[in-house]
Amino acid sequence: MKIVLIGAGNLATHLGKALARAGHDVAQVYSRTMESAATLAAVLHCRACCDLAKLDSDAEVYIISIKDSALASVAAQACAGRQGGVWLHTAGSMPLDVFKGLVPHYGVLYPMMTFSKEREVDFSVIPTMVEYNDSTAQDAVEALAHSVTQRVVQLSSARRRYLHLAAVWACNFANHCYDVASQLLAAHDIPIDVMLPLIDETARKVHTLTPRQAQTGPAVRYDQNVIAAQARLMAREAGPQLEELYLRLSQSIHAAAQQPPAHSQERKL
Repeated sequence: MKIVLIGAGNLATHLGKALARAGHDVAQVYSRTMESAATLAAVLHCRACCDLAKLDSDAEVYIISIKDSALASVAAQACAGRQGGVWLHTAGSMPLDVFKGLVPHYGVLYPMMTFSKEREVDFSVIPTMVEYNDSTAQDAVEALAHSVTQRVVQLSSARRRYLHLAAVWACNFANHCYDVASQLLAAHDIPIDVMLPLIDETARKVHTLTPRQAQTGPAVRYDQNVIAAQARLMAREAGPQLEELYLRLSQSIHAAAQQPPAHSQERKL
């Protein structure tokens, strides 16, 4: 398929590479700055553009992969005069209907993964959520998704919001905890790599146990002496905001440990 990629960030970079490897013709990359557009265009061996008015008008698929807050305004500008193609966005928390009234055929292609330009990923194992408004969009988005990944899941906008929220907890918040741990260690000349086996094993455990079954530590037992001492350390090292976060997370972990899971952990999308 001939594709125009609108966006040149982390997700757009990895998706563009995956589409090119799958044999699609990524013909043009747009970004707000020519530098960003040209950087990705050079990787994909295609043309760069920094003016929405100059987007190709004959692409089969247009994929918008930009920050959520700009999606509606960029879509309104980019779709004008290009109603012949199928329009997709890649946002986890934005609805399908952001394209409603702009073009006749539209959908969502949401790869659920954390992306950094500096790290290559195996796109073929990334769960990718699709949604569409009609059969034309369905044919396009499913063909694209199946060409780059082994796992394609149909998911409505309403359910995708919860998937994205869960991903924020499992990825972004967890990574912030790694950062807090890293800062604590660095302040006392302890190398972060001593944490890596622990981090890796924590991640591996949830392949065979539910997260609640895998939970360990003082908060599960609500060991108040340890919790109080560590809270004081957090206050001294990082201030009251992270002390409060430590205490609230400890309380939440303990409360969860006292209750059975609210929903089956084995339920599939």
